[in-house]
Amino acid sequence: MHSLLRALVPAAAALLAGCSTLNAPPKVDVAEPTHALPVAQPAPMVNNGAIFQAAQYRPLFEDHRARLVGDTLTVQIVEKVSATQKSTSSIDKSGELSAGITALPLFKSNSFARANAAGSSSNTFSGKGSTENSNDFSGTITATVTGVLPNGHLLIAGEKQIGVNHNVDVLRFSGQVDPRAIQPGNSVASAQIANVRIEHRGRGAQAEANGIGWLSRFFLNVLPI
Repeated sequence: MHSLLRALVPAAAALLAGCSTLNAPPKVDVAEPTHALPVAQPAPMVNNGAIFQAAQYRPLFEDHRARLVGDTLTVQIVEKVSATQKSTSSIDKSGELSAGITALPLFKSNSFARANAAGSSSNTFSGKGSTENSNDFSGTITATVTGVLPNGHLLIAGEKQIGVNHNVDVLRFSGQVDPRAIQPGNSVASAQIANVRIEHRGRGAQAEANGIGWLSRFFLNVLPI
């Protein structure tokens, strides 16, 4: 009995794992991690008496803006994408042929009164297609600077989770920011961020209700229709 239970437990675990992958959501390549990594060994502070310190440079006559790893930056997400494609094609071809014999040597002229032939052909084709896609996304998230490139551009990533009752709303964001695009108030529009990755998903009973059950998904993948 114990040996049978030992054999059934791995089989049940494998079955559950396979069922969870049948309805797996599409993956969004958001930069990981979404927070600044802690420094294991902080760099020694250089105390040379100078005002300018490259590791902690902050402009004196400038509002606070994200510059260093660990700084925060407010992102105004305003994404509108709309695409429309239409195509129409039409082909119309027709032909007609007629032939007849009126006279031949050694035959009377009225002998070929019904000796004629006629034929016609027609070919018509018409096709039409239309594709339309529209996407509108807006929101606000505060991201953390996770890295600084040699050209001064900032790598940012952030995550926001809101839990209400049995549902959790998750918003994740990552991208590359040019410091010159940062507006007063330490904010930047998502349209001015490169390599944007946005993920907005739900977790809980509401998200599960929007998905197809694992058994229905299994038959959809197996059946040829």
